[in-house]
Amino acid sequence: MADYKFLNYDTFDDNQVVRITLNRPGSRNAQNRGLLVELNEAFLAAEADDRVRVIILAGAGPIFSSGHDLGSAEMRAELTPGPEQHVTARTNGGTRNGTEKRMLQEWHYFFQNTLRWRNLRKITIAQVHGSVYSAGLMLMWSCDLIVAAEETVFADVVGARLGMCGMEYFAHPWEFGPRKTKELMLTGDSIDVEEAYRLGMVSKVYKIDRLAEDTLALARRIARLPTMAALMIKESVNQTVDNMGFHNSLQACFSLHQLNHSHWAEVHKGGAPAGLPEDGVPDWRTAAPVVPAQRDR
Repeated sequence: MADYKFLNYDTFDDNQVVRITLNRPGSRNAQNRGLLVELNEAFLAAEADDRVRVIILAGAGPIFSSGHDLGSAEMRAELTPGPEQHVTARTNGGTRNGTEKRMLQEWHYFFQNTLRWRNLRKITIAQVHGSVYSAGLMLMWSCDLIVAAEETVFADVVGARLGMCGMEYFAHPWEFGPRKTKELMLTGDSIDVEEAYRLGMVSKVYKIDRLAEDTLALARRIARLPTMAALMIKESVNQTVDNMGFHNSLQACFSLHQLNHSHWAEVHKGGAPAGLPEDGVPDWRTAAPVVPAQRDR
């Protein structure tokens, strides 16, 4: 098995179950380019292994994932010409300019990656905890099942803090529901795990000290199902929602996401592709804490 810098790859029961763990706890598992490339490699390795029946996606440290990496030194080095530049910054549109560059890079590393993981030929379970924000939602929504620790909260703050219409893989209306999506995107508020469970977004809620153990038990139970049956169940559901418009909706919303970026890049002298404080959104680095969406206020 390959050595990963940003992930842990663990196997159980003669490789019937694989657990892939995001391992950038110091950055709250923010998704830099290296992590995303390794995650795709790990998913594809598990998919290619005929012994594997179920894949668990987890996160090390205090939270599952804080979303896109927007400014760590590691991320800046990956995208800056020099010895530490990641190869993906020079390929798949990385050497192009303007909207074309951003669109191609985000199409490959955010949109298509996530869609590929959603359609993986294995059953996948997201094991989440802590705060799951913005692009962290994309990772867990690519999985077939989501299980969460009791204190987990979910939010997308890019509307309220960056002036953006959501993420590159915009499954929000399908997961939160249309009106809840509008509320959460317009306010930046969060929902707790109990509401996520009521919405059907989360399948199981476990105590934090039993999260890994209970998720593994669920994966082992699913792994007992014949692989053909498991795949056909997954495909039946995925094709149903695709026929309801899921895939076309993702494509359309990705285009709207790029239009949103292009608007900000055009109105800002420096070309910043998201809203700034002078546009009426707070600086995401110093913004007030996310608060729960309340029924009466």
